[in-house]
Amino acid sequence: MNFRDKTYWIVGASHGLGHALAEALDAEGARLILSARSTAPLNALADILHNARVAPIDVTDAKAVAQVAETIGAVDGVIYCAGAYDPMSATNWHAMAAAQMAEVNFMGALHVLGQVVPAMTTKNAGHIVIIGSLAGHRGLPNAVGYGASKAGVMHLAENLRADLRGTNVKVQLVNPGFIRTRLTDKNDFDMPQIMSAEQAANKTLMAMKSRRFSTSFPAPFAWLFTLGRHMPLSWFQAFFGAKT
Repeated sequence: MNFRDKTYWIVGASHGLGHALAEALDAEGARLILSARSTAPLNALADILHNARVAPIDVTDAKAVAQVAETIGAVDGVIYCAGAYDPMSATNWHAMAAAQMAEVNFMGALHVLGQVVPAMTTKNAGHIVIIGSLAGHRGLPNAVGYGASKAGVMHLAENLRADLRGTNVKVQLVNPGFIRTRLTDKNDFDMPQIMSAEQAANKTLMAMKSRRFSTSFPAPFAWLFTLGRHMPLSWFQAFFGAKT
């Protein structure tokens, strides 16, 4: 797949995977629109890229998303990687944090895609990339809010694939494992095969160049999650120290 001179809207570009993806796509010759809530890191990123413009956005605000989408106009592709995360168990529930994860990770995706998908279907062309998570495959301990919101956005990607299959709108789902970012810095547990944002971006770019709908990485850690969907839940959760 050739990204040169294609316009991609990266939502969640200020840090982590989104930031690294912007650099990777810039190297491929893409034109970029960079969105996130924080303007300063977006401007700093745009300054080091060849062809990028900044469009600050709060994905939880549907009206603001619509206004930004109208301002930037038609795009060839959209990458939704905005994310909120706080480790949380049912025995230590923080209602506002759980709701924020759902708002950013899932509702934000609905707000953004609701502005982009109709234009792509009318034009019969486009590329939709949704960043899920290994944590969205099945229920895990200490993942209230995050796991469910990622499962929702992964299900959404499958809905889009079903409806847009046979069109020229390409839908892809990318499910990374642990990425070393300011979000995973909150964890106080072992994170197997944790990747740098640059490593994850390279894996994501390879997936985007493929014809594959869903890509989970890194192997072999990802195999546990993909195979885990077919094993008894108690067995799967036992791997992660949950009481069974």
